[in-house]
Amino acid sequence: MKVLIVKTSSMGDVIHTFPAVEDASLHRPDISFDWCVEEAFAGIVALHPAIAGIHTVAIRRWRKALFNGGTWREAAALRRTLRECRFDLVIDAQGLLKSALVARQARAPIAGFDRSSAREPSATLFYDVTYGVPRNLHAIERTRRLFGLALGYQPDLSTLASGIVPPPGALAGITGKTAFLLHGTSREDKKWPVEDWIGTARLLVERGMTPVTTWSNEREKSVAEAIARAVPSTVVVPKSPLADIAAILGRSTLVIGADTGLTHLASAFGLPTVAVFLATEPGLTGPRGPYASTLLAVPGGRLTPAEVVAEADSLLDLKLQAPA
Repeated sequence: MKVLIVKTSSMGDVIHTFPAVEDASLHRPDISFDWCVEEAFAGIVALHPAIAGIHTVAIRRWRKALFNGGTWREAAALRRTLRECRFDLVIDAQGLLKSALVARQARAPIAGFDRSSAREPSATLFYDVTYGVPRNLHAIERTRRLFGLALGYQPDLSTLASGIVPPPGALAGITGKTAFLLHGTSREDKKWPVEDWIGTARLLVERGMTPVTTWSNEREKSVAEAIARAVPSTVVVPKSPLADIAAILGRSTLVIGADTGLTHLASAFGLPTVAVFLATEPGLTGPRGPYASTLLAVPGGRLTPAEVVAEADSLLDLKLQAPA
């Protein structure tokens, strides 16, 4: 059986789908999976060994050039490729109108959430079979249930495994324990103040750890450099391909991150991960992993570096006590 997964974005949503793929690989080894994803996240999808083929869309880029001939040629090439693959089933794990339209291009039966479960009920007009999954569950559990219903098995929800490992690569010249500080995120109200990142880096150095950080735009670069100026032992990784950052991240001792995709990736790698949530509710979409913890600022309040590092200490202790 050949199945196409449609989950195009965002990075966190893509990572939340890995446990469902891991379930399916265990229960249905007869299935070969391909995945259709936004071009920026193709490297993330490639981390799962069960994915045989990756097909990229560029909806975010295409929207900015709807009347460009190149846009239509790319979309036509994707449609042609998906149809040539002759999938037996498409699972739209996103439940949006845009993902349903992408799923439709494969010209194969489509399974997805029903009208009461999909994020955009209009998406269900394109599905051949739909399944009800409560919306008050975490996104990971919702997707695991959807895959189980669509593929005929019962996932064991008492366990959680992503099935991914870090890609090859490491941080040159650094030995000992490292703590990756993921300060960058898409919204200003999600960002922890730079002073708090500096305070956190200082506390980590006191614990014998080397802070590591990176950046993807000029504003994030200024924050990373400010941390390094205040805490000189901090290593700033230049703007790099996502696969390179994932390799360094995956070999960190500890990760402390804002509400951003790389924080989800760290938790999926099974790393001790503290997620700092300031303006969003983590209940249904927060990072999940064996050593992941989310700290949520109370309305009008703040999270201090001492609170965050204390939580990190607890997670590190928990991992040390875990059976080998």
